[in-house]
Amino acid sequence: MPFDYSIVYEIVRRIPRGKVTTYGHIAAAIGLKSGARLIGYALNALKERDDSGIPAHRVVNRIGELSGKMHFETPYAMREKLESEGITFIQDAVDMQKHLWKPEILVF
Repeated sequence: MPFDYSIVYEIVRRIPRGKVTTYGHIAAAIGLKSGARLIGYALNALKERDDSGIPAHRVVNRIGELSGKMHFETPYAMREKLESEGITFIQDAVDMQKHLWKPEILVF
């Protein structure tokens, strides 16, 4: 049975404006301790990011880098969206001390 991405999308919808989370934190919240790659697959499956209502731009890798940026309309769109929400960067990575949001563990 294929993995149901809807739980991933529900967590991503909960990320507050001005915050980011990581693929790994989402995976841990749904009980997939080593499932960061699966979270990436789920977000890559979104066809129309702007129309989905899912703020996929708020998901970064464990050190705050924009590893998913190539899946946006331009290589700069992900960073521009984050900056428009007040997210700051230290060189090419989100200031994780300032902007990290950790999702609650979900119990099934």
